[in-house]
Amino acid sequence: MKVEIWSDYICPFCYIGKRRFEHALEKFSHRDNVAVQYRSYQLDPAARYMPEKNFAETFSELKGMPLEQVYTMNKQVADQAKEVGLTYHFDTMKYSNTFDAHRVAKLAATNGKEAELTERFFQAYFTDSELLSDKDTLIRLAVETGLDQEETEAVLNSGKFRNKVNEDIDLAKQLGVEGVPFFVFNEKYAVSGAQPEETFTQVLEKVLQEEQEQPILQSLTPNENKTSYCTGDGCENE
Repeated sequence: MKVEIWSDYICPFCYIGKRRFEHALEKFSHRDNVAVQYRSYQLDPAARYMPEKNFAETFSELKGMPLEQVYTMNKQVADQAKEVGLTYHFDTMKYSNTFDAHRVAKLAATNGKEAELTERFFQAYFTDSELLSDKDTLIRLAVETGLDQEETEAVLNSGKFRNKVNEDIDLAKQLGVEGVPFFVFNEKYAVSGAQPEETFTQVLEKVLQEEQEQPILQSLTPNENKTSYCTGDGCENE
């Protein structure tokens, strides 16, 4: 079984959805036969870090939302993250452009380290308050995950894997993806948003029982996340 996951490292529900999916997969009897592929997505291609402002101030300005509303929203999201064992530090989070991080993830995929680096990037951003647009930070995190330092530096100092990242983003557009996380099972069934663990369990069992030749991309969950940025269980792009 193949599972493709579109996500972005600055998407809080992507990390939550990833963990819920992993919890379901851990209990799945055929988990050893499931191949997971992470695909790139950018919520905000123009994102940039503004060191003179904290995350809430940055987000408030970007979205035109009252600052108190942002603080309330962040607390609600952090509480959801805590339910699946994750710790979010919105007070020290550094809003980052993730394009280079996605390029490094493509390098990791060629070295069999995609899953490890994806987890490390999420943890780095949401828990460790790392700046994912900083090249030195990306190199350090990549080396921690087992990638070669010189090879990582070469990628970041060139345009390597740029096309691969853009191909993932273009494919998401072709599939009608409007927000992340977005899960596609065997190129047939789509799950949008950080759905409950039980939903992922049901989909895994359903896909397991079906033939490979089925109509492509049937949505198993309604897309109810047409709001600005991250509310409910998913994040939308600009």
